[in-house]
Amino acid sequence: MVEVFKTNIEHIEEAERIRKLLLGHFPHCQINVDLEDCDKILRIKGKISPEIIIDLVHANNYHCEVLE
Repeated sequence: MVEVFKTNIEHIEEAERIRKLLLGHFPHCQINVDLEDCDKILRIKGKISPEIIIDLVHANNYHCEVLE
């Protein structure tokens, strides 16, 4: 399953920090951030809880919402 989130992550360093944080919680997932997309897409392939992803990203002072 692939979940797609809209974020406000702007820089590659921030994206990599968030990616590593999420991999620490979901090590069997494939995670990437597309900073070139206007919605700064966070894409996660694997079994996750969208609510936990949103909470973790929010806890690091970034916006995150499921992209419909």
